[in-house]
Amino acid sequence: MSRSRRLDDIQPFHVMELLRRARELEAQGRDIIHMEVGEPDFATPQPVIEAATRFLAGGDVHYTPALGLPALREAIARFYQDRLKADIAPERIIVTAGASGALMLALAATTNPGDAWLLPDPGYPSNRHLVRAFEGVAQALPVDADTRYQPTAAQVDAAWAERTRGLLVATPSNPTGTLLSVDEIAALHAITRRRGGVLLVDEIYQGLSYGVEAETALAHPALDTADDLFVVNSFSKYFGMTGWRLGWLVVPPGFAREIEKLAQHFFISPSTPAQHAALAAFAPGTIEILEARRHEFAARRNALLPALRDAGFTIATEPQGAFYVYADVSRLAEDSEALARRMIEDAGVAATPGLDFGHHLPRRHLRIAYTTRSARLLEAVERIRALGLGR
Repeated sequence: MSRSRRLDDIQPFHVMELLRRARELEAQGRDIIHMEVGEPDFATPQPVIEAATRFLAGGDVHYTPALGLPALREAIARFYQDRLKADIAPERIIVTAGASGALMLALAATTNPGDAWLLPDPGYPSNRHLVRAFEGVAQALPVDADTRYQPTAAQVDAAWAERTRGLLVATPSNPTGTLLSVDEIAALHAITRRRGGVLLVDEIYQGLSYGVEAETALAHPALDTADDLFVVNSFSKYFGMTGWRLGWLVVPPGFAREIEKLAQHFFISPSTPAQHAALAAFAPGTIEILEARRHEFAARRNALLPALRDAGFTIATEPQGAFYVYADVSRLAEDSEALARRMIEDAGVAATPGLDFGHHLPRRHLRIAYTTRSARLLEAVERIRALGLGR
């Protein structure tokens, strides 16, 4: 059977391959410390589970509107206003099948065959493959610790080419955990607007920030009603609902109908039980639970960073958000992929090699997730120490 040409350009998600090997070793009785997958070890908050249980008990589980439950869109709008000081009309909020669904809708609505998207490298691996899936071209924008692994306005302007369609940035970032300030996002938007392009901001890890308050691009007065800005968010990370597969997309004013047409055909509607569960995600009791978890992530981060440095890892830019450390391993090994394999096989520690996140110095870096408790994180570092690494 002949395959589509796009499949030749789609690479595997290496972290999932690593997770599969970890599960195989666990099935053999090995103890594996998981620091590879971006999934917190916390359970879904109990108020969210209770809301889902009440809804399911009624048995009325049918399609919702393609754009999502009106009550949930309104709840998200209130969250923006109360928590993030952004006045966003519910009509601009599209509930989606995870943040991945939101990214798909935004790219499908804006990308023509051959259009190029500027993507920071390192960055979330699925982004470049989603661009390719919609017949676009992923144009890597190398970033490093000198700019906190975030692109600058001058860099974007210099890289913009005739077929460039837009810029996709993430704050907090995966894999680096670094942030863009709202003013920095506004500066990037000024370049994309002048160039006639689109700015797509991934705020999936919003709320998981340490030492700084959570921000949204939509709170900036130059961006709140911009007709060339899309913002992606998710219930997975801060709200702890990974397996529920629910996210949202904020679209420019008047653009919801265009997205609705795509959503109707792509997904029919988001998960109905997940949407009813998510109505409880913004309740004060739930937010109290989530804030306690955020403080726990901060404590894990603060325990892990000095331990990694003491073990020979170089961390040039400390993460201020999400739950990742992007560590330079060049003092310990020549190849982070080979190092990751040795760590899991010989030490029972799973971490993700930089290969997953792009082409800019990937073999020098590992992404280490602090999604398990501090004692296990420190045990993982001791196991790595016992390998006797060093070039």
